[in-house]
Amino acid sequence: MKIKTINTLLVVLIIILSFIVAGYGFFSNENIGEFETFQAINGETVTLYGKGLYYKDSIAMASQARAQDFVTLVFGIPLLIFSLILANKSSIRGKLLLTGTIGYFLYTYVSYSFLTMYNQFFLIYVLLMSLSFFAFLINITSNELKELKNHFNQKFPRKYVGIFNIIIGIGICLLWLGVILPSIEKAPAVLEHYTTLVIQALDLGFIVPAAILSGMLLIKNKSLGYLFAPVIIIKGVTLILAIVMMLIFMAFSGVNISIVETIIFPLFAIILMTNLYLIIKNLNEDKEK
Repeated sequence: MKIKTINTLLVVLIIILSFIVAGYGFFSNENIGEFETFQAINGETVTLYGKGLYYKDSIAMASQARAQDFVTLVFGIPLLIFSLILANKSSIRGKLLLTGTIGYFLYTYVSYSFLTMYNQFFLIYVLLMSLSFFAFLINITSNELKELKNHFNQKFPRKYVGIFNIIIGIGICLLWLGVILPSIEKAPAVLEHYTTLVIQALDLGFIVPAAILSGMLLIKNKSLGYLFAPVIIIKGVTLILAIVMMLIFMAFSGVNISIVETIIFPLFAIILMTNLYLIIKNLNEDKEK
């Protein structure tokens, strides 16, 4: 079986399975024990969402999960379908979009597998995590993307994009360290009734180094920078949209949202989408001489 066929099969399975779990997660909202409150082992008072698939999760976590499901349904899956069609037509833009979008699904279902309270979709979360990992591996090591640098024209503002990626990486690092370090001897309040800080671990362990390294490589005009920087930005667009929707859902659920969050995340969404436009605009299907 050809790699292209395997890749298409993996992506189609991701589309089908994510549509099922994201659709059910977002639309299931029946009351099961709304707003039950208890004291967690860390001493925090936690209020459970009490509705739908995420009824065992806290209000904050359920709001985040439902926002993620919404973005997956209205943005992630359509983009995955669109980019797969382009990629199968040997479009370099399609291959780049596909790789970045699969990165979003990988991050999403790694977090679902390890963070959300156990529910009937656990095995599907794990399967989606596995499918996304191998699809991402296939796409990011493809011969076409290895030569990605040669497809960018001279007008591409690589230094600006590289510096922005570094700033994003440092910003995320400082954000999470600001949450973790003051509570190094005691679990931070954001932990609620969960066992560990999964999102913070993923971001500090993978996203922060990838963002900083990709920016540095792009500034130095290295081939890997042209591959990793756009992938980070594409994944960043999807993730930041999920965060914006999460803030909206949390606000409607009665969770307090700081004024800084309501300003900075939409601002980052606009900048990231602008950077993605610059990448697509300056990327040519034919190699630059």
